[in-house]
Amino acid sequence: MQLVIGNKNYSSWSLRPWVLLRTLDIPFTEIRLSFNDPDFKLQAHQYSPTAKVPVLVDHDFAVWDSLAIAEYLAEHFPDAGIWPADPQARAMARCLAAEMHSSFSALRQAMPMNVEASLPGIGMNDAVAKDLARLVEAWRDCRSRFGSDGPFLCGHFSAVDAFFAPVAFRLRTHAVTLPDDAAAYVDALLALPAMQEWHNEACAEQDFVSCDEPYRSADEAAAAWA
Repeated sequence: MQLVIGNKNYSSWSLRPWVLLRTLDIPFTEIRLSFNDPDFKLQAHQYSPTAKVPVLVDHDFAVWDSLAIAEYLAEHFPDAGIWPADPQARAMARCLAAEMHSSFSALRQAMPMNVEASLPGIGMNDAVAKDLARLVEAWRDCRSRFGSDGPFLCGHFSAVDAFFAPVAFRLRTHAVTLPDDAAAYVDALLALPAMQEWHNEACAEQDFVSCDEPYRSADEAAAAWA
Protein backbone atom coordinates (compact mmCIF):
# COMPACT_ATOMS: atom_id res chain seq x y z
CA MET A 1 0.00 0.00 0.00
CA GLN A 2 0.98 3.60 -0.59
CA LEU A 3 -0.09 6.65 1.39
CA VAL A 4 0.06 9.94 -0.49
CA ILE A 5 0.45 12.90 1.87
CA GLY A 6 1.23 16.61 1.85
CA ASN A 7 3.67 18.68 3.88
CA LYS A 8 4.17 17.17 7.31
CA ASN A 9 4.41 20.56 8.93
CA TYR A 10 0.93 21.62 7.80
CA SER A 11 -1.16 18.68 6.56
CA SER A 12 -3.37 17.66 9.46
CA TRP A 13 -5.47 15.41 7.23
CA SER A 14 -2.35 13.54 6.09
CA LEU A 15 -1.23 13.00 9.68
CA ARG A 16 -4.35 11.08 10.65
CA PRO A 17 -3.96 7.94 8.50
CA TRP A 18 -0.16 8.16 8.67
CA VAL A 19 0.00 7.98 12.46
CA LEU A 20 -2.66 5.26 12.46
CA LEU A 21 -0.71 3.09 10.04
CA ARG A 22 2.62 3.71 11.73
CA THR A 23 1.42 3.19 15.30
CA LEU A 24 -0.40 -0.05 14.46
CA ASP A 25 2.55 -1.37 12.42
CA ILE A 26 0.66 -1.67 9.14
CA PRO A 27 3.26 -1.52 6.35
CA PHE A 28 2.98 1.18 3.71
CA THR A 29 5.09 3.31 1.41
CA GLU A 30 4.93 7.07 1.90
CA ILE A 31 4.62 9.40 -1.08
CA ARG A 32 4.98 13.05 -0.07
CA LEU A 33 3.84 15.88 -2.31
CA SER A 34 4.77 19.47 -1.55
CA PHE A 35 1.99 22.05 -1.34
CA ASN A 36 4.48 24.54 -2.77
CA ASP A 37 5.02 22.55 -5.94
CA PRO A 38 3.25 24.33 -8.84
CA ASP A 39 2.24 20.89 -10.09
CA PHE A 40 0.79 19.75 -6.75
CA LYS A 41 -2.80 19.53 -8.03
CA LEU A 42 -1.68 17.70 -11.16
CA GLN A 43 0.40 15.26 -9.13
CA ALA A 44 -2.34 14.66 -6.57
CA HIS A 45 -4.89 14.13 -9.33
CA GLN A 46 -2.85 11.15 -10.49
CA TYR A 47 -3.87 9.41 -7.26
CA SER A 48 -7.29 10.88 -6.44
CA PRO A 49 -10.17 12.44 -8.40
CA THR A 50 -10.32 15.21 -5.79
CA ALA A 51 -6.63 16.15 -6.21
CA LYS A 52 -6.37 16.31 -2.43
CA VAL A 53 -4.39 14.42 0.20
CA PRO A 54 -4.31 12.02 1.91
CA VAL A 55 -4.90 9.14 -0.48
CA LEU A 56 -4.42 5.46 0.29
CA VAL A 57 -3.51 3.46 -2.80
CA ASP A 58 -3.94 -0.31 -2.57
CA HIS A 59 -2.72 -1.78 -5.86
CA ASP A 60 -4.94 0.00 -8.40
CA PHE A 61 -7.61 1.13 -5.92
CA ALA A 62 -7.59 4.57 -4.26
CA VAL A 63 -9.30 5.71 -1.05
CA TRP A 64 -9.16 9.50 -0.75
CA ASP A 65 -10.78 10.52 2.53
CA SER A 66 -9.18 10.12 5.95
CA LEU A 67 -12.26 8.60 7.58
CA ALA A 68 -12.84 6.30 4.61
CA ILE A 69 -9.18 5.26 4.83
CA ALA A 70 -9.67 4.27 8.48
CA GLU A 71 -12.71 2.16 7.59
CA TYR A 72 -10.91 0.57 4.64
CA LEU A 73 -8.02 -0.38 6.91
CA ALA A 74 -10.41 -1.77 9.52
CA GLU A 75 -11.94 -4.07 6.92
CA HIS A 76 -8.61 -5.24 5.53
CA PHE A 77 -6.78 -5.54 8.86
CA PRO A 78 -9.49 -6.74 11.25
CA ASP A 79 -7.00 -7.79 13.94
CA ALA A 80 -4.96 -4.57 13.94
CA GLY A 81 -7.15 -2.72 16.44
CA ILE A 82 -8.20 0.08 14.12
CA TRP A 83 -11.35 0.52 16.19
CA PRO A 84 -12.04 -0.68 19.78
CA ALA A 85 -13.29 -4.24 20.16
CA ASP A 86 -16.16 -3.37 22.50
CA PRO A 87 -19.26 -2.45 20.43
CA GLN A 88 -20.21 0.59 22.51
CA ALA A 89 -16.64 1.86 22.68
CA ARG A 90 -16.34 1.33 18.93
CA ALA A 91 -19.55 3.28 18.30
CA MET A 92 -18.42 6.15 20.48
CA ALA A 93 -14.99 6.17 18.84
CA ARG A 94 -16.66 6.44 15.45
CA CYS A 95 -18.92 9.24 16.70
CA LEU A 96 -15.96 11.25 17.95
CA ALA A 97 -13.87 10.61 14.84
CA ALA A 98 -16.77 11.76 12.68
CA GLU A 99 -17.26 14.83 14.89
CA MET A 100 -13.59 15.72 14.54
CA HIS A 101 -13.86 15.11 10.80
CA SER A 102 -16.72 17.58 10.37
CA SER A 103 -16.63 20.04 13.27
CA PHE A 104 -14.34 22.34 15.28
CA SER A 105 -14.08 24.83 12.41
CA ALA A 106 -13.08 27.72 14.68
CA LEU A 107 -10.14 25.77 16.06
CA ARG A 108 -9.07 24.67 12.59
CA GLN A 109 -9.18 28.20 11.20
CA ALA A 110 -7.61 30.08 14.11
CA MET A 111 -5.01 27.44 14.97
CA PRO A 112 -4.04 25.62 11.76
CA MET A 113 -1.55 22.82 12.27
CA ASN A 114 1.99 24.16 12.17
CA VAL A 115 4.14 21.54 13.86
CA GLU A 116 7.47 23.35 14.08
CA ALA A 117 6.14 26.80 15.01
CA SER A 118 5.82 28.28 18.48
CA LEU A 119 2.86 30.67 18.66
CA PRO A 120 1.86 30.89 22.34
CA GLY A 121 -1.34 32.79 22.99
CA ILE A 122 -2.04 33.44 19.33
CA GLY A 123 -5.38 32.48 17.79
CA MET A 124 -7.50 32.23 20.91
CA ASN A 125 -10.99 33.72 20.70
CA ASP A 126 -14.48 32.96 22.00
CA ALA A 127 -15.31 30.53 19.19
CA VAL A 128 -12.06 28.64 19.70
CA ALA A 129 -12.69 28.51 23.45
CA LYS A 130 -16.10 26.97 22.74
CA ASP A 131 -14.50 24.33 20.50
CA LEU A 132 -11.90 23.58 23.16
CA ALA A 133 -14.58 23.18 25.82
CA ARG A 134 -16.33 20.64 23.62
CA LEU A 135 -13.06 18.78 23.04
CA VAL A 136 -12.38 18.54 26.76
CA GLU A 137 -15.95 17.39 27.40
CA ALA A 138 -15.79 14.73 24.67
CA TRP A 139 -12.41 13.41 25.74
CA ARG A 140 -13.45 13.29 29.39
CA ASP A 141 -16.70 11.48 28.63
CA CYS A 142 -15.03 8.86 26.44
CA ARG A 143 -12.12 8.32 28.83
CA SER A 144 -14.47 7.92 31.80
CA ARG A 145 -16.50 5.27 30.00
CA PHE A 146 -13.90 3.35 28.03
CA GLY A 147 -10.40 4.58 28.86
CA SER A 148 -9.51 2.62 31.97
CA ASP A 149 -7.08 0.28 30.17
CA GLY A 150 -4.68 2.92 28.89
CA PRO A 151 -3.96 6.61 28.27
CA PHE A 152 -6.02 6.96 25.09
CA LEU A 153 -9.69 7.70 24.55
CA CYS A 154 -10.76 4.05 24.61
CA GLY A 155 -7.76 2.83 26.57
CA HIS A 156 -5.59 1.51 23.77
CA PHE A 157 -4.67 3.62 20.75
CA SER A 158 -7.16 3.41 17.89
CA ALA A 159 -8.39 5.42 14.92
CA VAL A 160 -10.24 7.91 17.08
CA ASP A 161 -6.94 8.98 18.64
CA ALA A 162 -5.41 9.36 15.19
CA PHE A 163 -8.18 11.82 14.36
CA PHE A 164 -7.26 13.98 17.34
CA ALA A 165 -3.51 13.74 16.73
CA PRO A 166 -3.38 17.04 14.78
CA VAL A 167 -5.18 18.76 17.65
CA ALA A 168 -2.33 17.75 19.95
CA PHE A 169 0.15 19.52 17.69
CA ARG A 170 -2.11 22.58 17.41
CA LEU A 171 -2.46 22.87 21.17
CA ARG A 172 1.28 22.55 21.71
CA THR A 173 2.11 25.13 19.02
CA HIS A 174 -0.27 27.64 20.59
CA ALA A 175 0.60 26.68 24.20
CA VAL A 176 -3.05 26.24 25.12
CA THR A 177 -3.70 25.63 28.81
CA LEU A 178 -5.89 22.58 29.43
CA PRO A 179 -7.39 20.79 32.43
CA ASP A 180 -5.08 18.12 33.81
CA ASP A 181 -6.95 15.18 32.30
CA ALA A 182 -7.06 16.73 28.82
CA ALA A 183 -3.40 17.74 29.08
CA ALA A 184 -2.49 14.15 30.01
CA TYR A 185 -4.26 12.87 26.90
CA VAL A 186 -2.46 15.38 24.68
CA ASP A 187 0.84 14.35 26.27
CA ALA A 188 0.06 10.68 25.54
CA LEU A 189 -0.53 11.51 21.88
CA LEU A 190 2.64 13.58 21.60
CA ALA A 191 4.67 10.80 23.24
CA LEU A 192 3.77 8.25 20.56
CA PRO A 193 6.91 7.28 18.61
CA ALA A 194 5.02 7.90 15.36
CA MET A 195 4.11 11.42 16.49
CA GLN A 196 7.72 12.12 17.41
CA GLU A 197 8.85 10.82 14.03
CA TRP A 198 6.32 13.04 12.24
CA HIS A 199 7.37 16.02 14.36
CA ASN A 200 11.05 15.57 13.53
CA GLU A 201 10.38 15.23 9.82
CA ALA A 202 8.01 18.22 9.85
CA CYS A 203 10.67 20.38 11.48
CA ALA A 204 13.22 19.26 8.88
CA GLU A 205 11.04 20.28 5.91
CA GLN A 206 11.60 24.05 6.11
CA ASP A 207 9.10 24.48 3.28
CA PHE A 208 7.12 27.67 3.95
CA VAL A 209 3.53 27.57 2.65
CA SER A 210 2.07 31.05 2.90
CA CYS A 211 -1.61 30.04 2.86
CA ASP A 212 -0.99 27.85 5.93
CA GLU A 213 0.90 30.59 7.81
CA PRO A 214 -1.54 33.28 8.99
CA TYR A 215 0.77 34.43 11.79
CA ARG A 216 4.30 34.38 10.33
CA SER A 217 6.08 35.78 7.31
CA ALA A 218 8.55 33.72 5.32
CA ASP A 219 11.39 35.68 6.90
CA GLU A 220 10.08 35.03 10.42
CA ALA A 221 9.82 31.32 9.69
CA ALA A 222 13.33 31.24 8.22
CA ALA A 223 14.67 32.96 11.32
CA ALA A 224 13.04 30.28 13.47
CA TRP A 225 14.64 27.55 11.35
CA ALA A 226 18.13 29.06 11.59
